Amino acid sequence: MSDGSLSQDEIDALLQGTDTIEVESAGGPAASPLSEAERATLQEMLRGVTESQGSNLSILTGKSVTIGDPVVRVRTPTDLAADAPEDLVDVRVDLTDGLHGEHSYLLSRESAAAIASLMMGQQGVELDEASLSAVAEAITQITGTAATAIGNQIGRLIKTAPPDLRQAKRAQVRLPQGEVCVSVEYPLAIEGVAPSRLIEVFSLSLATEILQLAGGARAAAPQALAAGASRATRAAAPAGPGMQQTFGQAFGGPSLDSAMAPPNVQPVQFANLQPTAMTSEQGNIGLLMDVFMEMTVELGRTRRPIKWILGIGEGTIIELDKLAGEAVDILVNHKLIAKGEVVVIDENFGVRVTEIVSQIDRMNELS
Repeated sequence: MSDGSLSQDEIDALLQGTDTIEVESAGGPAASPLSEAERATLQEMLRGVTESQGSNLSILTGKSVTIGDPVVRVRTPTDLAADAPEDLVDVRVDLTDGLHGEHSYLLSRESAAAIASLMMGQQGVELDEASLSAVAEAITQITGTAATAIGNQIGRLIKTAPPDLRQAKRAQVRLPQGEVCVSVEYPLAIEGVAPSRLIEVFSLSLATEILQLAGGARAAAPQALAAGASRATRAAAPAGPGMQQTFGQAFGGPSLDSAMAPPNVQPVQFANLQPTAMTSEQGNIGLLMDVFMEMTVELGRTRRPIKWILGIGEGTIIELDKLAGEAVDILVNHKLIAKGEVVVIDENFGVRVTEIVSQIDRMNELS
């Protein structure tokens, strides 16, 4: 702070005995509540999920996507905003269960438009409601992967709020409350698109909570092993001579000295496993081939007040929102995938598919 006083976060860090690193600020170095080791720990936790996040984006976009190694920094909101792209998409995805805190992503407007264009199968799309829905889906995939991985490391189920997107100038970006926050910068490479970067932002309290829980989970593992070893040692401790003789004589068997002789332990010999010739893509899709999904055909819909619905009786005519002869909707698990026309097959109704719904129409259904 300019008057030389400490913030509450800095006081808490000092009381916890936390080492300090420098906060990146245009005004010069200042004390940081995260130590170098803590920053490295968070960086390593997030590095472990970038490959999965890139794979998920590759599936959504149909292009090769690589998310590079993260760089974790403790920064002031002013400096972070100044370093962000001038025109950006601000995606707020707070953590609401398992962990609680402010969390968001920042990406340039050009990168967001490129992702939306690839997901929607169109070139040069504008960032409107439909394309922002596509970007929200991409960010949901990235956040979900990270939340699952971090939750596994800290032993908690983490849930997030729905993405809240908005286009903004960097001066209008929404950043966590407080004097400093934690930013994580990832190089973002999408096939056919100019390289860019993805910035993830944590509130200081959220980053600190993650690190504390991660440290507790890692400390619990060796303690549990030590406790188990201690119990095994006590169980295997030899009895006194009198007790050994009593047990041997009472049961007519050998004494405990011979009974406790060390067993002959040999390493297990495993056969070599040869990889199958099936490609990963064929193997993955093969797992789903026998899964049943509900397919329905919707003739039309309408909305009526409860008073009208309670008055329905035999002979009531319900007018739907589709015109006579208009294509019916074909849904899989209640999601629109195609349109068709009604036909009669022997004595049964059927539907002939006349149109496969485009990606942009499916995105409109989600928004």
